[in-house]
Amino acid sequence: MTTPHSGSAATLVSQLTLDEKLLLLSGANMWSTETVGAIPSTFLANGPNGVGKQASEADHVGGGEMLPATCFPSPSVLASSWDVAFVEEVGVALGRESRSKDVGVLLGPGLNIKRHPGGGRVFEYFSEDPHLSGKIAAALVRGVQSQGVGSSIKHFAGNNQETFRMRLDSVIDERTLREIYLTGFEIAVRESDPWTVMTSYNLVNGEHPGESQRLLAQILREEWGFSGLVMSDWFAVSDRPAGIRAGLDLEMPGNNGIWTGRVKKAIAEGTLTLAEVDAAAARVARLALRAAAAAAGPAVSADLDAHHALARRAAAAGTVLLRNDGILPLRAEGTIAIIGAAAETPRYQGVGSAHVNAITVETVLDALHGRLGTSAEFTFARGYDATSGAVSAEDSAAAQEAAEAADVAVLLLAIPAGKEAEGIDRENLVFPPAMNELVRTVTAANPRTVVVLVNGAPLELPWADAPAALLEAYLGGQAAGPAIVDVLFGDAEPGGRLGESFPVAAADLPASAHFPTTSPTQVQYRENIYVGYRFHDSFGIAPRFPFGHGLGYTSFEYGALEVSGEGVNLAITVPVTNTGERAGSEVVQLYVHARDSVVHRPEQELKAFAKVHLEPNETRRVTLALGHRAFAIYDVARSSWAAESGDYEIRVGSSSRDIRSSTIVLLATGDAVTPVERPQSAVASAAEFARLLGGPVPPAAGLVPYSINSPIDDLRTTWLGRRLHGALLGVITKKLPAGGDDDTQAMITAVVGGMPLRTLVANSDGKLSLDTMDRIVRVLNAASPEARRARRAAKA
Repeated sequence: MTTPHSGSAATLVSQLTLDEKLLLLSGANMWSTETVGAIPSTFLANGPNGVGKQASEADHVGGGEMLPATCFPSPSVLASSWDVAFVEEVGVALGRESRSKDVGVLLGPGLNIKRHPGGGRVFEYFSEDPHLSGKIAAALVRGVQSQGVGSSIKHFAGNNQETFRMRLDSVIDERTLREIYLTGFEIAVRESDPWTVMTSYNLVNGEHPGESQRLLAQILREEWGFSGLVMSDWFAVSDRPAGIRAGLDLEMPGNNGIWTGRVKKAIAEGTLTLAEVDAAAARVARLALRAAAAAAGPAVSADLDAHHALARRAAAAGTVLLRNDGILPLRAEGTIAIIGAAAETPRYQGVGSAHVNAITVETVLDALHGRLGTSAEFTFARGYDATSGAVSAEDSAAAQEAAEAADVAVLLLAIPAGKEAEGIDRENLVFPPAMNELVRTVTAANPRTVVVLVNGAPLELPWADAPAALLEAYLGGQAAGPAIVDVLFGDAEPGGRLGESFPVAAADLPASAHFPTTSPTQVQYRENIYVGYRFHDSFGIAPRFPFGHGLGYTSFEYGALEVSGEGVNLAITVPVTNTGERAGSEVVQLYVHARDSVVHRPEQELKAFAKVHLEPNETRRVTLALGHRAFAIYDVARSSWAAESGDYEIRVGSSSRDIRSSTIVLLATGDAVTPVERPQSAVASAAEFARLLGGPVPPAAGLVPYSINSPIDDLRTTWLGRRLHGALLGVITKKLPAGGDDDTQAMITAVVGGMPLRTLVANSDGKLSLDTMDRIVRVLNAASPEARRARRAAKA
């Protein structure tokens, strides 16, 4: 690698003093690493659906002013495309925009599993399935990094809810952790070699991932071969010496060296070695040199018009046609009633750190003017308030009148942005009741109604059979408006297939029993491996719309499967024919079912897929590869992946509930698998969960006694804490930008309240130290009867 800075990273680090090395291990400010000697600074920016480069120091959750950038569709849309090559193309565009803005690392994509659709950041993640998540993430990373910009896959690991995210302990049995929550990260690491991995806020089985030698040193680096840099999420470091020892290289953001004294003390006491400091510093230096080498190359410009067109294609490629009685695609004729505030005031991205300052935003109404011309006319009725979802009597009457007078009605139904935001989990999966009633009003007034959903995550849809067609558009980015019009009129096909199941009711889901938390400090993943379709298919609880589902404007037939290969390395070939009159795409999905097993396994699991584009009457032979991991479970007793010998059914189809062709293969693997008793239901009892964990379920920590890792809002649990709460909160909130919309401010308030007390030190400009905060905590605990009782109980 050529670089404008002489010497290797290790050599440059060897020339630094200890103070300079420690300076390198923490950010210079909110968004940049330090310049130390010949080691340059690297600028980091939020992603991954656009380059969220802050124009100034600002905050890290998207409330500050940002430079304009293309707002691409949300990760939910990209995953719904199931199109690896296309997602990589989007990644290339993101990389080019990052380079053009002097960004060295784009923070994303997010790989956390959609354990429950109520998660506040579900729109920011790909799927409920680790195989689909990993493949799509790897494609995006390859695209970004092809332009000389690093990616940071996040949040590693077990961060599947927003409630109490900075103190919550995710208790997950080892098999579930490996098979569900780590596999996507593993695929991305092995197939795309990301420059960085970002650790999460939460704990996993009692330890912070950023301080876990098992997660960072053993699994990420040794098992998976990751050689890049590990960084913290912003303000996620709770014990810097332990983090360096485990392999957490870069602490973000800059914090005036609040940990320097404790790191030096750990070195002096021998609990941290200079070699461990040097290794971390060398990885930071290596990243900086790598980014600097790319920046020193030929200048990169971003064709923003081309990127807008790409965003439009991406939005259509991830739009899912859930139902259609034949009304779609629409004809550009007669009178069309457009109902819904989202047609005029679009909701096209999520709230939080994934927010992008879009260069331009095209609405559905804008696009209709250009598409229809004089061939048809359309009317518009607001239907509901874009911010609150409230439906006034006037709104309802106008919507009914517009629908009755039109040949076709299109109702765009957008969940209010404040219902889906970083830092806040959803209380339910429903539209405001008045919006549900609006659907019934409009569909009764005109049976030829198409409902377009604009939302970040699955919803309960009790009226799903009422409209003539139902289209899931998700959060489609700045070109979502014209993309929706493209799909409605057949200028583009609805290319998406669901990357997540839509339940009939949230209460059906086993994760609901322990979501968002089990207690204020702990969440127990008692549903173990039965997440999403793994639950629905294994326990016979039908979803509203299944994983992998999506209709198009043509039809496909599958032929018989052909199997070739030896052992566990198999190639499955299936002929697929477009039997309709239009060109279209099909997502060929391969699921593996173990017919007999000594361990409890899901009914089936996705192990391969391919998206194919076919002309009318065209047939293509699609070949999907399977290897050892396609048949393996994680054997906890042996700490290894093992595939049992026996019969496996290979199922190929267009969704988890629409299998078109299957065959049986007999494998003789030689692997020994330790028997595991099956829980009696989808939610393990306390005794069953203990058996899965391999020991007693750990007791949840109390809110008191306080520590420097206690969230700011926890101060309200004691009388003295309540008196200090407002004053201490001011130390950090005055650093955050004022203004912004109500949803962003609500999100920031939730995020700040959940921050640990140590973040006050990091944001104090040197006015506070960790030792001072320790003294404050001791006073709080001494004055609190609750804290004194908790300490006595702990000693007992």
